[in-house]
Amino acid sequence: MALKIIDYNSTAYKDMVALRMEILRKPLGLTFSAADLEKEKDDIFLGAFDDEKIMACCVLTKMSLSECKLRQMAVHPSMQYNGLGASLLHFAENVARDAGCKTMVMHARKTATGFYEKQGYAVCGNEFEEVTIPHFEMRKLLF
Repeated sequence: MALKIIDYNSTAYKDMVALRMEILRKPLGLTFSAADLEKEKDDIFLGAFDDEKIMACCVLTKMSLSECKLRQMAVHPSMQYNGLGASLLHFAENVARDAGCKTMVMHARKTATGFYEKQGYAVCGNEFEEVTIPHFEMRKLLF
């Protein structure tokens, strides 16, 4: 599986948006607007590819010079529970570190907190609702 940085608005980016839509948005009855996607133009997009087919992805948003936010982590159902998500997350941490970030933060779905805790993330604060479902803020220091 090849881990790559994806260019905004490229064919790979459009495939990534489709994967995020299928895994993260469609089950909640949500979509992406053109304005939603336009806001991402300065973000960093990462994907895991089997040949040219995207199998997992995530988005990094720089929040400050030292903090990066992980967003929109999605793994194709056929590839879940085999370590691909952890590999992509470690790749994302390295990319964030290379960009000068010392901390990674995220709004993790409540159902995914166990996965992130195994990767060294800690819950910060109380449960809250985002995109109609329970989330927790989580963070990890990047060394």
